[in-house]
Amino acid sequence: MQVDPDKIELQEPFARSLAASSRMWRRYLDLRFRGLDLSQARWGVLFELSRNERVTQVELARTLGIEAATLVRQLDGLEGAGLIERRPSTEDRRAKTLHLTEAARPLIVRMEEISAASRAEILEGISQQDLRIATKVLSRIAARLEILSNGQNG
Repeated sequence: MQVDPDKIELQEPFARSLAASSRMWRRYLDLRFRGLDLSQARWGVLFELSRNERVTQVELARTLGIEAATLVRQLDGLEGAGLIERRPSTEDRRAKTLHLTEAARPLIVRMEEISAASRAEILEGISQQDLRIATKVLSRIAARLEILSNGQNG
């Protein structure tokens, strides 16, 4: 693919800003969640499970963009803490589905409160129109990355 020198002027700073913003946002949330005794890896798993329960370990690893073996260690810790449980899948006897426990529910509520307050603080002063445009751009980038990733993995 030919690189257009005129586009580089905007693309490189945009890519660096996007990566830096993502890192800083995660770091900010990580600091806010420390009071709940949750690492970034653990709160990421819990948030995803709260949005999409009854997924298999393989599906969750794919969604989180991590290796299954890495996820297993996180799940072992969350299961040991009584926050999740693994159950045999009704669709595939080889697979286990993941479920939040009742003990996890108040923690999820608190995580959602912290997350909502953090979003409000981070996005203060950014107009609704700018947020709509940014969301549209980020969605297009994610879709393009999905296409490019499938070409590499498939």
